[in-house]
Amino acid sequence: MKDQKTYPGTIVQAIVSLGTGLKTTLREFFTRKVTEQYPENRRTLVLPDRFRGRLTMPHDEEGRHKCVACGLCQMACPNGTIRIASETITTEEGKKKKLLTAYEYNLGSCIFCQLCTNACPHGAITFDQEFENAVFDRSKLIIDLAQPCEHPNITH
Repeated sequence: MKDQKTYPGTIVQAIVSLGTGLKTTLREFFTRKVTEQYPENRRTLVLPDRFRGRLTMPHDEEGRHKCVACGLCQMACPNGTIRIASETITTEEGKKKKLLTAYEYNLGSCIFCQLCTNACPHGAITFDQEFENAVFDRSKLIIDLAQPCEHPNITH
């Protein structure tokens, strides 16, 4: 014989369910809110160290970078966000060396997985804390990282 619920049993079950929902609502009503008042708090905003903002290629004072154009970051990228162009030159010692000519990074298609930075054997690329990347034209999201950028908010 099937277990049939009685009318008073369903009323009790409905009241218990309502009480559970009210308990959850009241608990959330009295907890402290953590809403950030952005952009008013821009000066005091603290991001975690592990935050991944925008891919950058740090340059030294003379405009040099550590990239040797090996292409490992391009191969590690799961959706083709990075495109590297290089040329092979011959040094004074007669050795062949790859020279980076362009490092195209498409910020609009990046999924911030950090596989490219993990694949880089020289630590030539890193993620910075810059997160304000809104633009009206998608072509501005394609950045050449081989060129040193003086201002973090201005792309080449």
